Amino acid sequence: MDLTNLKPAKGSVKKSKRLGRGQGSGKGGTSTRGHKGAKQRSGYKKKLGFEGGQMPLQRRIPKYGFKNVNRREYKAININILQILAERANIDKIDTEVLLNAGLISKNDLVKILGKGTLERKLEVHAHAFSKKALEAIEAQNGTAVKI
Repeated sequence: MDLTNLKPAKGSVKKSKRLGRGQGSGKGGTSTRGHKGAKQRSGYKKKLGFEGGQMPLQRRIPKYGFKNVNRREYKAININILQILAERANIDKIDTEVLLNAGLISKNDLVKILGKGTLERKLEVHAHAFSKKALEAIEAQNGTAVKI
């Protein structure tokens, strides 16, 4: 065997349909597109959601609700997570950098500290927002909650 007798596998290479090359080819005339209508013409592209002239689903269903453009979405972190972090790394200051390194938040996340769990350490916590319960828990341990 050498390079002169290499061939593709049998049935793997098909000839392309040569449309519009006269009636004798069997694919002339309408060129397999059928008679009349948008699909038969060149440049046809179905619009997104088009249902053949029937009222599309997104127009049949009523609109409801709204999107608040001023919404601020926070990444919620409970104080029991802060307790675990402080014990593991033996630190008393927790800020976004520590949370980022721990893999709890992403670079541009806003952080809100929530009050689930218990706190047994005096911590200095830096975050964008705090719940009332979280603030009480931090201050009960003589810690400080700093709003960024």
